[in-house]
Amino acid sequence: MPPPTTVELLWGTAQRPKRGPKPALTLDGIVAEAIVLADAEGLTALSMQRLAQRLGFTKMSLYRYVPGKEQLTALMLDAAMGEPPDIGGGQRNWRVALRAWVEAIFDRYRTHPWAIELTLGVRPFGPNEMGWTEAALAAQAGTGLSGSEKLDAIVLLNGHARNLAQQVASMTDGGEQQFTEMMVAAADRYPQVRAAFAEEAVAPAGKGGPDDALRFGVDRILDGLAVLIDQRS
Repeated sequence: MPPPTTVELLWGTAQRPKRGPKPALTLDGIVAEAIVLADAEGLTALSMQRLAQRLGFTKMSLYRYVPGKEQLTALMLDAAMGEPPDIGGGQRNWRVALRAWVEAIFDRYRTHPWAIELTLGVRPFGPNEMGWTEAALAAQAGTGLSGSEKLDAIVLLNGHARNLAQQVASMTDGGEQQFTEMMVAAADRYPQVRAAFAEEAVAPAGKGGPDDALRFGVDRILDGLAVLIDQRS
């Protein structure tokens, strides 16, 4: 029997042996332990050998369930993203629903920073990721936007959340100290940069402060969509 493909594993369509002893491991258990490892140490620490040791099995034992790291990380991403929250698409104002969607996916990226790099490039989507897309499309129902425009809106919103989460993660990994040192060294050469960051540092929440980047970017994207939606109506 050929090994299952990534799509078959993601969507649960892979054929499983009907005979033989009861499996000592489960695919869900393997993926869950891999997520714990990646959350603690990042993707660079993840290997089939390391994962097998944590589970108390041999590396060859894991290959009975997942052919390799490519398939494993695809399963990890879909499991880490989880099902989308109920944002009330179709029942709530499209703007309120999309804001809730962005805030939720931003939280998922913050919880699992390693997932960000796995969302890049052409790859198969699992049912959870597809569910996030479905929810964002449902939020735009009745707006008059075309299918391609709705999908482009999702790309813009998701890109903003993903990029910001990546920046936040880098700051928590020692980037904040490096940024402070850089600002001190470059203060006299770049007065506009110094002034802008100094003003941001003392701004209140919701008024351009350092934690306001998500709201600001989402508002600007939604403002642009609102103009287009008004044109359609």
